Amino acid sequence: MISTEYQDIEVAFNKIDNLNDLELEKLCEKHTLNQPELLEYILSASVEYKNEQLEGLLVYYFCLLMEIRINKAPLELKIDEKSIVAFEDQFLNVINEYFENEKIELLEEYTDQGELVKFMIIEISTPDEDGSKLDEETAVQLFISSIAMIKLLF
Repeated sequence: MISTEYQDIEVAFNKIDNLNDLELEKLCEKHTLNQPELLEYILSASVEYKNEQLEGLLVYYFCLLMEIRINKAPLELKIDEKSIVAFEDQFLNVINEYFENEKIELLEEYTDQGELVKFMIIEISTPDEDGSKLDEETAVQLFISSIAMIKLLF
């Protein structure tokens, strides 16, 4: 089990936020080459939800979560379609149960990554530095997708 602490999130967050556009593009390329099927799966959410804004957010959080993951321990296995298919039924059941009961502990236990779950809740509910905030629909879609990434990566 990989235990993620707040400082792990902060290190990756600071790294990504201090990259220029070219550096960020190269980092995204690197992570995409390492986990192409995971990124494809995650990006399918923006198509499924018909939400173009979600795509850029998913790429950003994919890179952030990949950074956190590889900083903790090398990610030796590629997440493939077989892994994703095996994960989906239980994931959907847990997500449905979460939205019925709104118990964050359910997601913390399911992912075994309480700090990452809390971080994503803060991310989707807190306005950016410029005061902008995600609309509720996009926030929920990003949250669901990020929980999927967390479960698959950690």
